[in-house]
Amino acid sequence: MDNSLKKIISEGLSNLTSAFRSSKGGEDMLGVDIGTSSIKVVQLKKKNGKAVLETYGALSLGPYGNTDVGAVTNLKTDDIARALTDVMKESNVTTKSAVISIPSLSSLIFIISLPNKIEESQLAKIIPMEARKYIPVPISEVTLDWFVIPQETELFEKTGSESATAPSKIEVLVVAIHNDRLAQYRDILKKTELHSDSFEMEIFSNTRALFSHELSPVMLIDFGASKTKVSIIEAGIIRVFHVVNRGSQDITRNISQSQSVTFAEAEKLKRSVGLASSSDGKVEKVVALSVDYILSDINSIVFAYQKKYNKNISKVFLTGGGSLLKGLVDRVKEEFKIEVIYSNPFGRVEKPAFLEPILEASGPEFSVAVGLALRQLQ
Repeated sequence: MDNSLKKIISEGLSNLTSAFRSSKGGEDMLGVDIGTSSIKVVQLKKKNGKAVLETYGALSLGPYGNTDVGAVTNLKTDDIARALTDVMKESNVTTKSAVISIPSLSSLIFIISLPNKIEESQLAKIIPMEARKYIPVPISEVTLDWFVIPQETELFEKTGSESATAPSKIEVLVVAIHNDRLAQYRDILKKTELHSDSFEMEIFSNTRALFSHELSPVMLIDFGASKTKVSIIEAGIIRVFHVVNRGSQDITRNISQSQSVTFAEAEKLKRSVGLASSSDGKVEKVVALSVDYILSDINSIVFAYQKKYNKNISKVFLTGGGSLLKGLVDRVKEEFKIEVIYSNPFGRVEKPAFLEPILEASGPEFSVAVGLALRQLQ
């Protein structure tokens, strides 16, 4: 993989430690979030130093794979390009400048600890060797990038707090992205005639869209169709990233099997009932079992973080289309006993007042797309 691509990915990492300062961009920018069940696009315009919403849209990928709306797909490049072209046309997208997110399913994010005495010039040799322990494929099949996490003393100096004792080890955030997926996304750009000098991990786009100056540890739970992604972030630094192998599609399938209804009917039941009380409580119980499994897994991650860093999570942000499940906020509050907030990425952009209720309600679905566009405009 060429060095220019590694630099692009690296910029996505480093931007997070400088108040989400972005690479320079033009006056209009399109954020493209290609998920497993849908595509989301958001076009922003820079005007008078502010990001202004021009248009946005979403399109289910199920029909392009001859399956149901809400189902997870594994489409070929041509089908994804066709779907992206359609959603841009339906949303009246006018710009050809775009940024595409790299999904977590096509990458690995992990933290490795190294002796503090190691110089930065040695990392290029050491990190690929250490990364082999975490990557289940040959190292030649992925593009590696890394970011040295600022030590506690540096963070305290920046926030004006008391200094802490310098640790004996440094922590390095490492990202490994499949080369095949990068090649596929380049092909999608070519087929849709979009121009881009940027690819970015979806977790960084998500983080940029949600907050910029949260110093205390917070947790971001991204409820996707096939997986649930969990991040613990402190002072803009990703300390933990974990994937739970359950998503909103699993809830739909469980409803379908337990109620002997089609996937499409189960999807409607999930959206209309969720965790809210129903007449017989059957759907609610099925949904609760799936949600409790996910939250139990997340709770173990929180416990491990608290034990390692001796710090508590201050609040939880919910994002992703699956987070719109009825009753989910109350269930998460019950589990973690802390403040739980829906993501509101459109709160960071100028938009027509009459659209505010709609955008606030649909915000969790568009966090990644908004964050992508903001990277180029800020």
